[in-house]
Amino acid sequence: MVKSILIELTSGDDERAEAVVPQVASLGETVVDSLLALLESPSTDHRWWATRALAVLDHSKAQGGIQIALRDDDPNVRQCAALSLRLRPTPSAIPALINALHDTDRLVARFAADALVSIGPSAIEALSLAIESPDPAVRIEAVRALAAIEDPLAIHALFAALDDPSPLVCYWAEQGLERLGVGMVFFEP
Repeated sequence: MVKSILIELTSGDDERAEAVVPQVASLGETVVDSLLALLESPSTDHRWWATRALAVLDHSKAQGGIQIALRDDDPNVRQCAALSLRLRPTPSAIPALINALHDTDRLVARFAADALVSIGPSAIEALSLAIESPDPAVRIEAVRALAAIEDPLAIHALFAALDDPSPLVCYWAEQGLERLGVGMVFFEP
């Protein structure tokens, strides 16, 4: 069964490959090692489908494989990995996702920030450090993620971001603080 699934995943036909992904989920751990081996293929398409298939598995080795794919040479594979981590958030991926905020492919960085939002408050400390990056694109994604998490633990970092020279960083910091109700004044009637 594993062999036939791998044949379909590597067929070069996206419809055939996507059709077997639910079967991958039903196989569970028995297919993980084969998919991890496929991540080493010279074919970008094979690595992409291995990443896509690993995303449906609830297994720590599958999560590790997706984190490996987040460092792939091809941006399409990295995008697939970051999106997969958004759909299956795990705190163990926080360091890899923070590194992905620096990706030259901005869609990878956006998906990585979205994955950090999905992880939630566990990512706040790492995101708070990322807003100190000299790269404004990294700071923008980090503050956007902090704002989207909507947790009071992010307030200090969001206030610090208000002094950033980037208007987008300031915008997201203001949005985050507003969502948390910070700075609002209520009057009694």
